Amino acid sequence: MGINTGITIGSLKLKNRVMTASGTFGYGLRFNGKMDISKIGALVTKGLSVEPSEGNPMPRICETTAGMLNSIGLQNIGLKKFEKDMIPKLKETGATVIVNFYGNSESGYVEAARMLDRMEGVHALEMNVSCPNVEKGGIQFGTDPDVLEKLTASVRKVTTLPLIVKLSPNVTDIRPFAKGVENAGADAISAINTLLGMAIDIKNRKPKLARIKGGLSGPAIKPVALRIVYECAQTVKIPIIGIGGITTVEDVVEFLIAGASAVQIGTFNFVEPAASERIAGELESYCVENSIDDIGELVGSLKTD
Repeated sequence: MGINTGITIGSLKLKNRVMTASGTFGYGLRFNGKMDISKIGALVTKGLSVEPSEGNPMPRICETTAGMLNSIGLQNIGLKKFEKDMIPKLKETGATVIVNFYGNSESGYVEAARMLDRMEGVHALEMNVSCPNVEKGGIQFGTDPDVLEKLTASVRKVTTLPLIVKLSPNVTDIRPFAKGVENAGADAISAINTLLGMAIDIKNRKPKLARIKGGLSGPAIKPVALRIVYECAQTVKIPIIGIGGITTVEDVVEFLIAGASAVQIGTFNFVEPAASERIAGELESYCVENSIDDIGELVGSLKTD
């Protein structure tokens, strides 16, 4: 019969549990010559908004110990151009497409979700809530559990597509955020987004990023991500998609044992563009070697006694 590698998120059935993480895979098309993007569970696009965005000034990326900092600023082509130029080509690849989206106000999120809901070829949505809420004085949507729950409920009303909420780790306790989005109708949680950090050039005593601070990703954040996935898994019943520092199949298995139902591979795509396809195959081999018939048997199997 073979290994059961799939997973269902809302109404979406994925062939396997390995995806790419938003912001590290562009819109997917540039990677299709380096791997078969139809063979992974899904590709997650870089963050899209209703209107195009130029992002932050340079420099906006730098390498750090066991990771990288970025302050790209959600540069994107806008939803209309994405629908016109990207979706037809993505449909030709046969890939499963999850669109990461954002807004700077509740109405911006709602309008983006409404537009995406009618786009044929978009299979699910991932809501990026690490964005400043201009209506609330710049506080991020993902750092106030009440604001986040209300936002999720508003978006849920305008789309029938599976809705994933990508949680920010830059909070004291992740659990009320996870529970809030579950209560508001989210189909899944992805965790985590980048950790806020900075780096300094000691020669000129200036920050290495133009905006001073940026998002830390890569292997350095994996222990934090594992802890947050575990805490979410103890709090909600909806699937959790684990993200943070994954470079090997062993990393994936750790996330599954901690409680993730699937994973996304992010920064390592810059090192090995076809990593997600390779690791998806290695995960199936791992199950064969360990007599596991269903990858779901690993999910939440952590022994704490």
